[in-house]
Amino acid sequence: MSTHSTTPTPTDTVDWAFVTEGPCAECGFAPGLRELSAAETLRASAASWQETIERDDVRERPSAEVWSPLEYAAHTRDVVGLFHERISLLLEKDDPRFGSWDGEQVAVDSDYGAQDPAVVAAEYAQAADETAALLDGLNEQQLRRTGSRADGRAFTVAGLIDYLLHEVRHHLHDVGIQAPREGVQEAAAEAAEQAHDQDAGASQ
Repeated sequence: MSTHSTTPTPTDTVDWAFVTEGPCAECGFAPGLRELSAAETLRASAASWQETIERDDVRERPSAEVWSPLEYAAHTRDVVGLFHERISLLLEKDDPRFGSWDGEQVAVDSDYGAQDPAVVAAEYAQAADETAALLDGLNEQQLRRTGSRADGRAFTVAGLIDYLLHEVRHHLHDVGIQAPREGVQEAAAEAAEQAHDQDAGASQ
């Protein structure tokens, strides 16, 4: 019997890669349409997740089958890191294939529900800032570079960026937070600095 506080939720059968080609009716995301650049959007999202983890109900699931705000935050942090790896792979290699990733299984194995909310927010901010740095200044040729998923579905770098930005927006929607807005990018740097301070303290 598992001692984890994170229990499995129903398997998501939707292939969310459809957002590389069309809008999401649930959260309003539309590929290629954004007020901020991709990098700015990621950095701005740190403040939204910081707001999320400060909620009193951060560990509470609305129902047994729906993640808590903390679990959504931890999942989105790991998604940002995953897409950093995938986009890097497409930029570095010609037509690479990347493996599958089971987010539900990772949630259970990593016990998202037991993680420290402040650490999750700081790690999210750091991952968002690092991925934003990767996206800063990509040219049209780089955005057209291609690769494919384990099931053979093809992606461009631009498509993966849209896929990632949808994940961030949709999961904020899941926890009742509006999409990131301009003017809050500083929160990413502050949260990343907090994560660095925590790492330094833990190593002493």
